[in-house]
Amino acid sequence: MSFTGNFTCDSFKTALFTGDADFNTDTFKIALYTNNASLNALTSTYTTDGEVVAAGYTAGGSVLVPSVSALDGVSYVSFADISWSSAMTARGALIYKDSGTAVCVLDFGSDKTSTTTFTVQFPPATASTSIIRLS
Repeated sequence: MSFTGNFTCDSFKTALFTGDADFNTDTFKIALYTNNASLNALTSTYTTDGEVVAAGYTAGGSVLVPSVSALDGVSYVSFADISWSSAMTARGALIYKDSGTAVCVLDFGSDKTSTTTFTVQFPPATASTSIIRLS
């Protein structure tokens, strides 16, 4: 098993301090992966190794729509849910800056299979549940 949990990538943590990640101006994407992928906190950029291959899915994934907010001392980023109109199986995902830094690895916990539409549903956009939080 190659997925071992959800990770904020070390490269993203560095990018925050160097100004190399801006959710208001940069393009961020999500790519889907099979259990053959080796993604973890040390993943630094997008990779095709272990990426899903399926009709209706394009290598590199799809563009995400971020929302940045702050509340009660917590800054957070959330994304709109995203779907692909195809049958496929994925074990996890990588959110990354297009042509740049890996942001985070998402482990779905097990293989997830769709027969018509594959959807990644993000948690609610709040200071305690958003996918990326900094306090």
